[in-house]
Amino acid sequence: MSEEPKAKGPASYFPSIEKKYGQPVAHWLSLLESLSGKKHMEMVAWLKAEHGMGHGHANALVAHFLAGSKGK
Repeated sequence: MSEEPKAKGPASYFPSIEKKYGQPVAHWLSLLESLSGKKHMEMVAWLKAEHGMGHGHANALVAHFLAGSKGK
């Protein structure tokens, strides 16, 4: 049997984010698109204040979002 490779970095939080907040990661990333132009910690604070997300989960989503948007 082969196991799927373990996610590293921010993506390692994705399964627990989806389970805890009941939305796929794509949902959260699309919400972050509406905040483009904001700084990393402003986006983290928004997820925490508006969606009750914990700091680690919010930080992981924002880090992944910003890493992906640098190539655009």
